[in-house]
Amino acid sequence: MRREKMGNNIDLSDELKEKYEKLENIIRGYGSLAVGFSGGVDSTLLLSVASDVLGDRALAVTNVDAGVPERELREAKDFCVSRGIRHVFCETNPLEIEQYRFNSPDRCYYCKRAIFERIGKLAKENGIEIISEGSNTDDTGDYRPGLRAVAELGIKSPLREAGLSKRDIREISKALGLPTFGKPSYACLASRFAYGEEITKEKLRMIDIAEQFLIDLGFAEERVRLHGDVARIEVNPSYMERIASEEIRTKIYDRFREIGFRYVSLDLKGYRVGSMNDAIKPAADYIKNEWQ
Repeated sequence: MRREKMGNNIDLSDELKEKYEKLENIIRGYGSLAVGFSGGVDSTLLLSVASDVLGDRALAVTNVDAGVPERELREAKDFCVSRGIRHVFCETNPLEIEQYRFNSPDRCYYCKRAIFERIGKLAKENGIEIISEGSNTDDTGDYRPGLRAVAELGIKSPLREAGLSKRDIREISKALGLPTFGKPSYACLASRFAYGEEITKEKLRMIDIAEQFLIDLGFAEERVRLHGDVARIEVNPSYMERIASEEIRTKIYDRFREIGFRYVSLDLKGYRVGSMNDAIKPAADYIKNEWQ
C-alpha cells in the first residue's frame, strides 16, 4: 500500500526540500525499485523514500556474506519489519573471487559486481526491473572502484542523481525520524585489510568481534585495520584520551590478544574514511579518472 507523500510536510530548508522532492520524482519515475539495502544511513533513506512513493513496488535486498557484521543484518531486518517493507536476503561468497580474496586494489569492483548481479536476479524474481544503490555525491571524491561496477551494470544511484551529500542525507533522515540519521558511516569488513593481505573468513570474524568490542566500550566511530598480525585501531580523535587510559588500554589489549591479534596499535591520526587507500593514492586517482 502506498504511503502519503511526505515531501511537503517535513521541516527542511528550501534547498533540501527541493532535493528531497527531486528524489521522490526520480523514484516515482521508476515505477518499481529494488534497493541494495545495507541498513546504513544512505540506503535507509533511499529505501524509506522508495517505500513511501512506491509502496509494495519497493523491495529491499540485503547482501549476506562473511564481510557483513551480524549487527548490520539485524538492524536491516528490524527496520524493514518496523516499516512493513518487503525484504529479501541475498547470499554471496566473494571469497570465491580471487581478486577479492587476495585484496587487490580493485577488490570492491569484483565484489560489487557479483552482489548486484545476484540482486538483479532476485529483483526479477520479484517482478522488479530497476535496481538501485545508495551512493551520494561525496562518494565520487574517494577511490571507489565499486562505483565502476554500478555504472557497468546500469544500477541507478538516485541519491547522487538528486544531488544529495552525506550531510544532506543525515539532515533529511533526522527530519523524517529515521533511526539512522546519526549512525556512523560503515563499510564492509574487507575494507579493513591492507592491500595484498589475504582475506579469510577467520580474519573477517576476528575484525568483526574486535570492532564490536570497541563499540560496546562506547567507541561508536571506529575501525580495526589489519596489517599481518597487527591490529591498527582508529577512533574519533575526541576519544583519544579515553582510549589511551590505562584501564581501557589494558582491556582492549587483553581482549584483542584473546581474539588472535599478536600486536595491538593505536593510530594517532584517528579515524578517517578510506585510510587504506593512502598506500595506493597515485594509482587510485588514475583508475578513478579513467572510468568517471
